[in-house]
Amino acid sequence: MKKFLSYFVTLFIGIAIGAIVWTKFKSADSNQFYFEGKTSKYNSTSDSLHSSNIRLINAQQLNSQRRNVITEAVKKVSPAVVGINVFQLQVTRSHGMFDDPFFRHFFPERQELVKGLGSGFIISPDGYVVTNEHVVHNAAKTVVTLPNGDKYDAEKVAFDYISDIALLKINGDQSFPYVYLGNSADLIIGEWAIAVGNPFGLFDMGQPSVSQGIISATDRDFGKQRDNRIYKDMIQTDAAINSGNSGGPLVNSLGEVVGMNTFIFSGSQSSGTSIGLGFAIPINRVKKILKELRTNGSVDRTFKTGISVVNLTRRYARYLGIDIQKGVIVAGVESNSPAARANLQVGDIIVKINDYEVASSDQIDEIFDDLDAKAGDVLKFRIYRQEKYFNVFLRLERIK
Repeated sequence: MKKFLSYFVTLFIGIAIGAIVWTKFKSADSNQFYFEGKTSKYNSTSDSLHSSNIRLINAQQLNSQRRNVITEAVKKVSPAVVGINVFQLQVTRSHGMFDDPFFRHFFPERQELVKGLGSGFIISPDGYVVTNEHVVHNAAKTVVTLPNGDKYDAEKVAFDYISDIALLKINGDQSFPYVYLGNSADLIIGEWAIAVGNPFGLFDMGQPSVSQGIISATDRDFGKQRDNRIYKDMIQTDAAINSGNSGGPLVNSLGEVVGMNTFIFSGSQSSGTSIGLGFAIPINRVKKILKELRTNGSVDRTFKTGISVVNLTRRYARYLGIDIQKGVIVAGVESNSPAARANLQVGDIIVKINDYEVASSDQIDEIFDDLDAKAGDVLKFRIYRQEKYFNVFLRLERIK
């Protein structure tokens, strides 16, 4: 009997211990599940309010982050960006057998009005607009469209074909929004660049198009082109520039215009679409040209240097006892001239001008053309004198 009672007590104690352990395990498991559920479910009113507050704070933070230097720059400059539609006069003639000189007398050339488009930006409240000259070249009529849809006739006040810069004036009496011009000499490679304009005529849908990239490079010199335009010190950007963007502003993150979008390298000669190689005329060059256009109506490219040169031949080289194959010899220096003030002397050998190698006197004129040299420009001459090379800086002066 005692043995049976001990078995019974032992069994009872075992059952009690098992129940306690099972209860503890269940409680811990329930607590853990509840904790996980608390992070994914909000059943109480306080939890719902807490969640709403978190979502509201996150939305406000995200909304504030959407507005950055790019959006603020676009907001600042966009009201003064315009779309330009032009009707240009083009001369056409018959092709094939009728293009023969004999038939030209019977089938003369004829003029046709062809529609073109581009971009521009207003630089003053009285409605002066800057754009590329090639946008309004031979334009019979020019219409400027503002972002709000208002359209105005515009007249070409002055232009400079060589630098591809034109100044227009909107025919309107009200005050217009205008951009601020920055300093292209202060550009940083890799800083933000924003192209704003009228690609493919999309401006007519109500607002300018915006693309964003960086300043990829500066001081890109392309020299004199086949059409006699000169592109120098160009800004390179990967901001998308397409057909119709010509004449529009290239803007920095401060909302200042630092360049005028002008041309691109595209995937094909006919597509006119961007592959990330766009080029803009630096705004400092634009400002310099605009001052002359506004004051004189044209750009004066006459200047004097005050030197005369002869080609360096082998005979001269042997006579002078020098081992130089290319260059020109200074044969004369006018008194009180730019050359005299630069301390150039007779017998000096000019081997380079602004990093252009000088091989002959004729090439100097070509270099001046490529540089689009004008009175006031400072040129760097690389000189050989008395067995030493050094640089002199010559400021071109107007011919009086």
